[in-house]
Amino acid sequence: MSKDKLDIVYEDKEIIVVNKPSKLLTISTENEKEKTLFHKVITYQKKKNKNNKIFIVHRLDKDTSGIVLFAKSEELKRKFQDNWDNLVKVREYVAIVEGKLPKDKGTVRSWLKETKTLLVYSSNRMGDGKEAITHYRKVMGNKQFTMLDILIDTGRKNQIRVHMSDIGCPIVGDKKYNSKTNPIRRMGLHANKLVICHPVTGKEMTFECDIPNSFIKIVE
Repeated sequence: MSKDKLDIVYEDKEIIVVNKPSKLLTISTENEKEKTLFHKVITYQKKKNKNNKIFIVHRLDKDTSGIVLFAKSEELKRKFQDNWDNLVKVREYVAIVEGKLPKDKGTVRSWLKETKTLLVYSSNRMGDGKEAITHYRKVMGNKQFTMLDILIDTGRKNQIRVHMSDIGCPIVGDKKYNSKTNPIRRMGLHANKLVICHPVTGKEMTFECDIPNSFIKIVE
C-alpha cells in the first residue's frame, strides 16, 4: 500500500478498521501533525460528510504496520477503552526476528518501565512497572532470521520489541532494541489480526490483513 492511499479492512456506522503502513505515525506528535494515519482517516470521513468525526481507540508504533481500529463516536471510543480486555479477544502479530529462538514457542512475562529517554526495559520483579505478557511461536525460518506468530495478553508500549530483545532475538530493523540488521528496510513487526466483540451489536468480529511479502521472502 502506498503511504497516500487508505487501506480499509472494514467499515460500518460505528467503527473503521484500517491497515497502517510502516513508517507512518498513528497519531500526531509535536513535530508532525498531518502525516499520520489519524489524519488520513479523518480526511476520508469528512469527504463523505463534513460533520463526521473519528476517535483513536488504540495505536501502533510508527514503524509497525497492520490493523488499527477507530471509533466514529466518543462514546464508542470510551466503551472500547473502558472495557478493552473484555471487548478485544485477540491481538495477533507477525514478527521477523534475528537469529534462532531458544525454543520454538514460549511466553515472556515481565514488568516494563520507561526511561526519560523513552527507552522501555524489562524488570523481572513483580509490580516493578506495568505487567506485560507475550506469547510467541515459530512459523518458519533459516539460519539468519525467524518468522514468529505473536499473541499479546497486554498492550504495553514497545512490549513485543522489548520482549524479543530480552530473549536474544531482536526484531529485524529495530535498532532501538539491539537489532543489527535491516534487510527489509523497515521494522519486521506487523499486526495481522484483531478479534473484537462489537460493543454495539455484541457480535464477535475478526479482522485480518496480509503479511508483507518482504517478511515471507526473507525467511523462505
